[in-house]
Amino acid sequence: MDEADRWRHMANAPKDGTRILVTVRPSEQGPAEVDLAYWSNGDQFGPEGWRASDSSPGRIIEYAEPELKCWMPMPAVSRASTPSPWEGDDAKELDGSGI
Repeated sequence: MDEADRWRHMANAPKDGTRILVTVRPSEQGPAEVDLAYWSNGDQFGPEGWRASDSSPGRIIEYAEPELKCWMPMPAVSRASTPSPWEGDDAKELDGSGI
């Protein structure tokens, strides 16, 4: 197994804003799951701590330290697994009529 492809203890997780994969412990809200998170030093929207990557101002999803079990770096994307960019006519072919 590649060094980048293994789970690591949260004590060693980067706290520089880097997005990482985290294992969220199971709770009464549901089973364990993987989420994309980052460390925030705090701002006008909330205190420092772990935030879900899909947080936005006014809708911050925060994780308390005990909620996160472990972390892993984001997997590398190879050119072979990356789709080609869209080259069609946006107005006619993407998402229907655009009305």
